[in-house]
Amino acid sequence: MKRLLAAAVLFLGLLGLAQAETDATLTRQVNAFVDEWHDDAANARMAYFDKIARDGIYIGTDRTELWGRDAFKTWAKKYFDRKAAWSFKATRRNVYASADKSLIWFDELLDTPNMGHCMASGVIRKTAKGFEIVHYQLSVAVPNEVVDQVTKTIRDHEKAAKK
Repeated sequence: MKRLLAAAVLFLGLLGLAQAETDATLTRQVNAFVDEWHDDAANARMAYFDKIARDGIYIGTDRTELWGRDAFKTWAKKYFDRKAAWSFKATRRNVYASADKSLIWFDELLDTPNMGHCMASGVIRKTAKGFEIVHYQLSVAVPNEVVDQVTKTIRDHEKAAKK
């Protein structure tokens, strides 16, 4: 009986180790996929848009920036016609997944040369062909100490635009 109990404990322990390894493996795969996606933009490679699902959504920093993949591609064309579009480097990324690992979501802290620190979150669908981004939302990370100044600037800008 002790041997059976020991074998069961060992089996469950190995099963837990395999699960942890699978999660680490999935995280590495997701990190590589998202890093490559960001690199595609930094180098103005049209493969960037191929990584977004046909029904994917991209939300930018401006309140008017809510696009389906094809509309986003049309809007971004002027940036991708250059040698570089935009550059996002993740300094932190957290990856989460559904139990069956078919749906993955992440949040990331980004360094950008133009907007400074940004934050983003995304949803990835795992398909037979690989990963695809279903939803991505980018935001500028505003320090709490200056949020009043930023919101005042936005209000002033919106008032001026109405005139």
